[in-house]
Amino acid sequence: MTPEDIETAAATLLRAEYTGQQIGLLSMRHPDITLADAYAIQSAQMAQKLAAGRRIIGWKIGLTSKVMQEALKIDTPDSGVLYDDMLFDTRGRVPAGRFIQPRVEAEIAFVMRAPLEGEVTRDQVLGATAAVVPSLEILDTRILRQDPKTGQPRVIFDTVADNAANAGLVLGAERHAPDAHDLRWTGAILRKNDEVVATGLGAAVLNDPVMGIVWLARRMGQYGQRIEAGQVILSGSFIAPVECPPGTVIDADFGPFGQVAITFD
Repeated sequence: MTPEDIETAAATLLRAEYTGQQIGLLSMRHPDITLADAYAIQSAQMAQKLAAGRRIIGWKIGLTSKVMQEALKIDTPDSGVLYDDMLFDTRGRVPAGRFIQPRVEAEIAFVMRAPLEGEVTRDQVLGATAAVVPSLEILDTRILRQDPKTGQPRVIFDTVADNAANAGLVLGAERHAPDAHDLRWTGAILRKNDEVVATGLGAAVLNDPVMGIVWLARRMGQYGQRIEAGQVILSGSFIAPVECPPGTVIDADFGPFGQVAITFD
């Protein structure tokens, strides 16, 4: 893709976010799109959002489970940017019309005490982490999930360009030392309108949620970026996305790790 193509795609995605009108698949519009192009589109949106006054509060890691990777025929996670206007209080409410097709995932969030960059070890990640927190990620799709004429689904390039489908995050009130729990065995029972619809364990995330942060530091280093102190990192979901039409109440019970909830008006 040319620099002009990348800027146009970024502007189109931002317009879709602001208007609530989805766009077609970028992978069909630009058959030669690469992963580098997709991250460049994401970065172009970041520049425009920062210029408009938004602030980066962290990063999300997606496509960490084997089930999701196999579904999209990829072998690598992806990442997106968390902005200050994406943060919701636990037991808060998402206003009607805020998102197009919201879904939620249960995750373990890491709050960083020190920066991380490039090749890092698991122990370095734990040492740089101030706390781990129960959380929900809110997903949305500014790009259609599939082309209405051909039925072709989104691919990794569409998802990455669309900020890895990120739209919001909800953090629980509990804060834990990163070594206080075995994060592989930390999981959640997720209820939608009082019905259990998903369960999962942290081990579904690359066998260890900490390894998601290892991957992210490496990926960001390749693009001249780094994880900063104070940022929140969503380490990847250990459940499949749950659809959240208006009127949905989500409650994720992480047991001794905590609880987090959100209502969609």
